[in-house]
Parts: sequence; C-alpha cells; structure tokens
Amino acid sequence: MKREVWEPEAGVQLDSPKQSEPVYLDEDSEGAIASIHRPVLMHYQVAMSQPESHLFEVTLQVSGWQAKALDLKMPVWTPGSYLVREYARHLQNFRAVSSEESPLPWRKLGKNHWQVDPQGTTALTIHYQIYANELSVRTNHLDGSHGYFNGASLFFYIPGYEQQPIQVEIILPKSDWQVTTSLPAISEAANTFEAIDFDTLVDSPFEIGTHQLFEFETLGKPHQLAVWREGNLEIDRLISDIQRIIQVEANLFGGLPYDRYLFLLHLSSHGFGGLEHKNSCSLIYQRFGFRNKDKYDRFIQLIAHEFFHLWNVKRIRPKALEIFNYEQENYTPSLWFSEGTTSYYDLIIPYRAGIYSIHTYLNALSKQVSRFLTTPGRLVQPLAESSFDAWIKLYRQDANSPNNQISYYLKGELVSLLLDLLIRERHNNKRSFDDVLRRLWEQFGKPEIGFTPEQLQQTIESVADIDLSDFFQRYLNTTEELPFDSYLEPFGMRILPDRDDSLPVLGLTLKTENGREVIKFVESGSPAQQVGIDAGDELLAINGIRVSADQLSDRLRDYQAGDPLKVAWFHQDELHLSTLTLAEPRPTRFQLIPVPHPTRKQEQLFHGWLGVSLGEIM
Repeated sequence: MKREVWEPEAGVQLDSPKQSEPVYLDEDSEGAIASIHRPVLMHYQVAMSQPESHLFEVTLQVSGWQAKALDLKMPVWTPGSYLVREYARHLQNFRAVSSEESPLPWRKLGKNHWQVDPQGTTALTIHYQIYANELSVRTNHLDGSHGYFNGASLFFYIPGYEQQPIQVEIILPKSDWQVTTSLPAISEAANTFEAIDFDTLVDSPFEIGTHQLFEFETLGKPHQLAVWREGNLEIDRLISDIQRIIQVEANLFGGLPYDRYLFLLHLSSHGFGGLEHKNSCSLIYQRFGFRNKDKYDRFIQLIAHEFFHLWNVKRIRPKALEIFNYEQENYTPSLWFSEGTTSYYDLIIPYRAGIYSIHTYLNALSKQVSRFLTTPGRLVQPLAESSFDAWIKLYRQDANSPNNQISYYLKGELVSLLLDLLIRERHNNKRSFDDVLRRLWEQFGKPEIGFTPEQLQQTIESVADIDLSDFFQRYLNTTEELPFDSYLEPFGMRILPDRDDSLPVLGLTLKTENGREVIKFVESGSPAQQVGIDAGDELLAINGIRVSADQLSDRLRDYQAGDPLKVAWFHQDELHLSTLTLAEPRPTRFQLIPVPHPTRKQEQLFHGWLGVSLGEIM
C-alpha cells in the first residue's frame, strides 16, 4: 500500500474542518483511493519512576482518532544494525484507556502488533513498560545512574501515520538529571521534544541523567559531547581531535549537512561500538582506554567512522534502505560500500587530520590486511553475499563463523582500497575515491534518493573512466583472492608476510576459562578438525604434558610441520586421545612496506596518495 500526503486543490471539497489541513490517502495496488484519514496528534511520555527496576514507563496519547481500530506496531530492528532484534520482547503491562480512563479492549495480532478497539472515542491513551538492561548503542539501558534509549526499541508506530509529527516528553526521576538528544525542544514545555516523523524519532537517541555535557563550535555550527560515567578521558584533547575529524570530513563532502550535532559517549568496563544517526551518533568505549596510544587511536577511528556515516549511509544509502521497513529484514548487497568504504576512510581520516602519523596509518592498514588474509571464510563467502546475509550471519557469530564468513566491513574496506588505488593510478592522483563519494553525494545524498547496485558501479566507473564489470564480478561476487600487490606496486608498496612468527599449524584457538582450557575455534580442514576436535572441547595435554592457552604457541615452537603430536582432550565429558600431524606454517601477520628501489613514478604516485615520500617510511 502506498501512502502519500496530499493537500486539496482549489475547489476540491472534503469533509474537513480546515481546507488547508493535510489529508492522508491510502492507495490500493491499482492506485485507487482506498481510504482517507486526517492527521492525529501523538504525544509520548517517558517516565522512569524507579530507575533501578530497569523499567521505562511509556505513555502514548493519541488524539483525533477516527478509525474503527488503532493498530500499533513496534520495530523489530533499528537502522544501522542489520539484525532482527525483536524489541517487542522487552514490552510488558500493555493497557489502553479512553480519555475518561475507561479500559479499552485490545488484542495482540502478531509478535510486534497490538490492536486497540477505540469504541467510538477519539482520544486514547496507551500505557506500557519497556525493560531496559542492555548497555549497547542499539538497545536501551536504565539504572540508578542514567537512562538511554533508541526510538526503535521503545516506541510504537501507527501504520499509515509514520509521516506525522510526534512529541516526546521526558519525566525526570531526580531533580539533578538532564535530557540530551538531537531532537529540537518545544520551548513552552519542559523536557519535551518533537520529531517531524517516525523515522526521525527512531534516529534520535536520548541520554537522560547526570552525564557531563560539553559544547563546542566547528565550522560555525554547534556540537555537543555527552559523556556518561568516569574514565581517563582527556576531554580537551578529545574535543580538539573531534574538531579535526569534522573539518576533514566536511571538506571532503563540501560542508556539514546539519544545524547541530551530538556525540553520545558511554564509558564502560570493556565495551566497544558505535551507531550512526542523522544528526548524532552513539558510542561506547572502555573507560580506561584513552591513555594507551593504540587504544586511543582505535577510539578516534570509531569516531571518524560514525561521523562519516552522516553522509555515507544516513544520506547516501542503498535503494533498499531508502524507505525503512521496520517489520522485517531490508536486504541489500551494497553494505560493502556503506560500511566497508566507511571503514576504509575511518583509518585515513585521522591521518589526514594530523591526529596520527603515516606509520600509524600503514600499521593499521596492515592489521586489516592481516585479519583478512588469516580469515578462512574469505574463501567461502563472496562480499556481496556477506552484505545480503548480514541479517543472519554477521551479528550471529558462532564457533564456525570464521570458517564460512567474511565481514563486509573488512573486505569492503580492502576492496575500497583497491578501487581508490586503481582510480589514482589511472588519473595520476588527480582523481580518487573521494570523487566517487562527492558524485554520490550530489546525485543521491543531497536529494536522499537511494542508489541501486548498478548505479553505484556506474558512478565508480564514471570516476575511474573504465569498465569495472570484471572487477565487480571477481571481488564482489566470487571468492577470488584480492590482488593487493598488483594494485600497490604502482605506488611503490607491497604486502610482505611476517614469517618470524610462523608456527606449524595445529588449527585451533584456545582460551582459559574458569581454570579450563577451552577450544573456541577449530579451522576447517586443519589437523585438529581431522581428528575430531571441536569448538567447546577442553584441551588437556599435548605429548603427555598439560598445556594452557598462554603456553600453546611456545610449545608448538618445539615442533615442525609433519611431526606427530599426541593430543588429549575432553569432548562432552568424554576423554579422547589421538595423534595428529602438524601442518605447514602459515604467516599470521602481514605488513605494507616499500618495494626495493622504487622508481620515480612510484615515488610520485605514493606522494600523491599519502602526501609523504616513500623514503619517510623506509
């Protein structure tokens, strides 16, 4: 069913109190008008009278309702996190009343679908609670220190009325708590905000509590950084680096597409993650992860990634995500670009911003290449399939995932690297993947029109000025190995495996858990798998001597490929003994390094790519 907002033309008579009010038309499959409905007023109230209970108390007031039934649906996923999470499972104590507080009958028609019988009333109130005790960027969390929620996991939408404004009022449980969100406040009502439609409500998380709030200006626009909990964060340094990232990314796209922007940061004991929104982002990171240089660089890359998404994904997005269907999976083969290209830029943006050095950048890129080349699943799952199957695979990792999957973040990042190098070589650095992004921004991002996979390829081809059908077929639709050296060689670079750490291959990953040596992963076709060792088993000994996770690598240094190894392990509480044959060593680390004796042309191309000479990294 197609829904459109329609304003009556002059002379058109409708049973409407004001001719200027918009009327909503529902069309059937043949384009005929199936029904007409007027706007309704929707006002949410979110309370948390006992934060320690982890229960948000939500009230929805609907005014001006005229239909025979009120249907309410809760999203099953949230944009940016491609997994059906069944948010309705956290809902409890649903009830509906009239304006006179008389109970109204209701029934549940599906896992996320409630239907209320108004019994002739035009003003209805819906009450329910949402259990919120999962601290992540895509869910809700409420305790004695704060409340955080995402719209998709807290609010209903009314089918057919998704384009109407929605007000949200927050009832604070304590006088010293404050509310921070990217939604505009309604000046005449305390702690009340308005979203222009349901998509905007979903896209605007709330932080409620005693968080620290820092305000700063960049490129003439206001920004906020809200920080929940304490850590070893140096706030002045972080804000300075955020400003650099904003400036570099804005320069790439030609300005900032918002009036103001909010960074929400949750500090936890071990968390890591981010979720992009149109005018904000949510971040979670280790509270003491800011003094160590490598950890701080990783956090800066996370910020660069989520901020980059305000262009790539939130505005430049696949056709399949142009209009969100909140009830089911929204399939696209193009997440390799939406997430992978963003990952390619989240490494290089901090380098362009002067936050870290060329050596840090190349080391970070080398780590990504190493991750890719040591993931067996790269030879099983094509990149486009990885994107399409995100809903059932990427967010549902199991013991076999490294054997049969490759992340579209990771491989998409490296495919973007190859495309950038291809364009730069063909055009002597006068064009790059930056130009691809700018063209996509002009054609699809500014008007917010979704692109098809064919249009994405055509745009890249138009910048490269070459037919890329063979490239896309090989590296998106098959598992053919990525030819790194072929694309790096013109820039005087190559991939070199580090063979100093190579050990004979046993084919398992071990971790100490509660005093047991638990096997977490067994590589397909490895010596360990061939004798029946499985993930979840407990490794006891090799060659009759007990072994632990921190000893395994050192123990394997005493053997060579082809040596027999007696292994003892428990499988489902049964003792197993077997002899396996160790396989040939394989490198586990790879490094981007300059080629010996680079040519003048290679020197020029490298300098045009990264702005320094090859001699500076030798």
